[in-house]
Amino acid sequence: MDAILLQILNGLDKGSAYALIALGLTLIFGTLGVVNFAHGALFMIGAFCAVTLQKILSLSKVTLDPTKTDFLGNPAKVKTPYVESWFGPEMGAAIIDWSVPLAIIFAIPVMLIVGYVMERGLIKHFYKRPHADQILVTFGLAIVLQEIVKHIYGANPIPTGAPDAFIGSFDFGVLLGFDPNTIIYPYWRLVYFVFAALVIGGVFAFLQLTTFGMVVRAGMADRETVGLLGIDIDKRFTIMFGIAAAVAGLAGVMYAPINSPNYHMGMDFLVLSFVVVVVGGMGSLPGAVLAGFLLGILESFASMNWIKDLVPGIDQIIIYLVAILILLTRPRGLMGRKGVMEE
Repeated sequence: MDAILLQILNGLDKGSAYALIALGLTLIFGTLGVVNFAHGALFMIGAFCAVTLQKILSLSKVTLDPTKTDFLGNPAKVKTPYVESWFGPEMGAAIIDWSVPLAIIFAIPVMLIVGYVMERGLIKHFYKRPHADQILVTFGLAIVLQEIVKHIYGANPIPTGAPDAFIGSFDFGVLLGFDPNTIIYPYWRLVYFVFAALVIGGVFAFLQLTTFGMVVRAGMADRETVGLLGIDIDKRFTIMFGIAAAVAGLAGVMYAPINSPNYHMGMDFLVLSFVVVVVGGMGSLPGAVLAGFLLGILESFASMNWIKDLVPGIDQIIIYLVAILILLTRPRGLMGRKGVMEE
């Protein structure tokens, strides 16, 4: 039982990332009808927002400390971060330590702007084009963004630490009545799961409980009729593209301490996230979330050593095998809608 619970927990953080990215993909497809292969790049940009803010907060000035000397007897040079000079040593150190959560505030406007520019500058010209054209142009855009990030930050992963308060692991074994140290789970992965649940809940609440969200859902169901009512549905859909970009970016920000940001991390998640969307059902927001967590947990179970010994390489293909089985039995996915991608 403890091994099963541990694998479920291990699958939650990756499943959370899949669910958040797939949620944004589904929002874009459901509103604009665009198959956006650049969505993984938005996840990557979000992760590098965390890297960027951490570097900015760590900028330091060099001062001489007369109480310390180097080997020549000269006053030692000491690097002091600017934030510590401005806010004091304790507050400045705390700000630097909490740079990843603070990057959420930094990333939201950045991702909204990136999403707006992407949609208005390029993607809007492909609304009425075949899905194959949309895939090609957005995939090309993803490669361009990837290479820009590689040029600026380099090809190597950049470690981005979680706050000191969340370093370490929580002992679920003791909480559930098992022996100590049987079910150990990192604190930050728990934070990521809770964060993902809050973002997903916020998106659904926005779509279900606000007038703006209700109009968007009506536009997803019947765009022409909503337009005839005098509502600028295109403007609202553009805003939804920005929101979808922000969701992907926030997923990347909070994932940075789990997987050190690198220029190809967007591509690593992109294909799997599209599989999640297809399994959940094209255009289905609940389906995208359900499939994200389901496939993340299944991938975790497939990574167990005894399973990999029994079926070598199963951890690399389990998601695709499950996708094949589901689509053979349910061609529209778990919660797909009739008529979507069936023309």
